[in-house]
Amino acid sequence: MYSIYHFFAHLYRNRQVLAHVTSLESFPWDSELFSYVGRGRFPDFAIRVNPGGDPDGGELIEVKDSKSFSVSSFNSTIPTGTKLIAELTSGKRSVIRDQMLATGDDIDSLPEREVFYLLRGKPIGKCKICLVHGSFFETIKVEQLIQQAFGQVLDERLAEEDLDISDELRKLMVRVFSRQDSFSRVRHVDRATVKLRFRIMTEAKKEGNIFNATIYPEIENDTISLVIPCDCQENLAMRLEHLEQAVSTSELEQGKQFVITHPFNGDYHVLSFPIRNVP
Repeated sequence: MYSIYHFFAHLYRNRQVLAHVTSLESFPWDSELFSYVGRGRFPDFAIRVNPGGDPDGGELIEVKDSKSFSVSSFNSTIPTGTKLIAELTSGKRSVIRDQMLATGDDIDSLPEREVFYLLRGKPIGKCKICLVHGSFFETIKVEQLIQQAFGQVLDERLAEEDLDISDELRKLMVRVFSRQDSFSRVRHVDRATVKLRFRIMTEAKKEGNIFNATIYPEIENDTISLVIPCDCQENLAMRLEHLEQAVSTSELEQGKQFVITHPFNGDYHVLSFPIRNVP
């Protein structure tokens, strides 16, 4: 059986190693869980799919490591709670698709995948590790985020140039630049000896920094935590049932379960364990 909950169980059982390793690349990941392992692109890992199984599996994981209690920036891919797998596997030369197929994964059986972020904050003498559902960072839709950000740029430039345009034209211009792939494609300009590609960099504000002790004091130093949304009672009950399939009752008793409240995105259920003997 493969799932994000089995992945968390592996992390928990190896939590002291996870807390101590200098680079997460040297952590002994359980490769049997993965249908894809990436380097330098989103995602870092994809959990295998369980055809007709419960849970479905297939979750996508991005790893972020920091030497402070801040969340490392998200390069190129804006964090979301779910991702269409077709966006990652389309094209004749998709490395992700080829690797998934080579491991026997039925890619199309689960068109939409949940996204999780494995975050480690490790200032000197302390450590916090959180496996967080991507919805924690997606408080508004990506298109809306880009539109509003581009709208700010447009308004600033219009003010600097002392120009005035109609509301309809402004809305049209903002809407044209609402898609992330408009920025990520390489642009070839006639007679230019360089290619141009704009990259979107996303950084977590304090409300999106689960390591922030002022906003989320429940996430204690030297702990490893799983953070999942309380979007509805039915979904939460299903998630907790899947968690109990991966983590034994005796192991669960060693941790704490509680709820934290995101300032913009409601409640999240947390399962947290201490990391012992962390220098």
